[in-house]
Amino acid sequence: MNSNNGYRREFLELALRLGALKFGSFTLKSGRVSPYFFNAGVFSSGSAIAALGRYYATVALAADLQFDVLFGPAYKGIPLAAVTAATLSDQHGIDTQFAYNRKEAKQHGEGGSIVGATLEGRVLVIDDVITAGTAIRQATAVIREAGAEVAGVILALDREERGEGDLSAVQELSVELDAPVASIASLGDLIAMVGSAPDLAGFLPAMEAYRARYGV
Repeated sequence: MNSNNGYRREFLELALRLGALKFGSFTLKSGRVSPYFFNAGVFSSGSAIAALGRYYATVALAADLQFDVLFGPAYKGIPLAAVTAATLSDQHGIDTQFAYNRKEAKQHGEGGSIVGATLEGRVLVIDDVITAGTAIRQATAVIREAGAEVAGVILALDREERGEGDLSAVQELSVELDAPVASIASLGDLIAMVGSAPDLAGFLPAMEAYRARYGV
């Protein structure tokens, strides 16, 4: 993996090759029509998810976040938390527990809605992107109800779009949670990649127009 911030472009280039990152016209949950779309679910091979785990682990360490447990919100966050925990152990010697939630509480067996480690201490949430932030808010509510502290959130991509006010949705969430929200890459990184790649240059005007309209 490239050192310093080189992993940001490396991640975006891999997402593009896999088809996890696409350019075109996409209507988001917010109703905004975006010139690009990112889907972490496309990282569906062993090599792809292993790479994603390395990027998440890199961000967790680079951001100097102090955490005891990783938490993956159902459903996309589940494999992301697991592979990040595996990477931290295998490549950095940090044996971190992880947990995830069920969409609906289990009524038989051990019951409950949390699977894996006990939520205690400082819990770091691992997810892909934030649109409305509903899944993250539900996850952090579960963490706090368990008596644990939210150490922060790591996303794959920060769209850097305005939320309800002048702040971005990610910035609003960080203020609301009183915890840092970091990402592997951002819209700014994506636009920089598009602007420097001749085969992607045709998408640059739409990307810049979208950022001018909805960005912060």
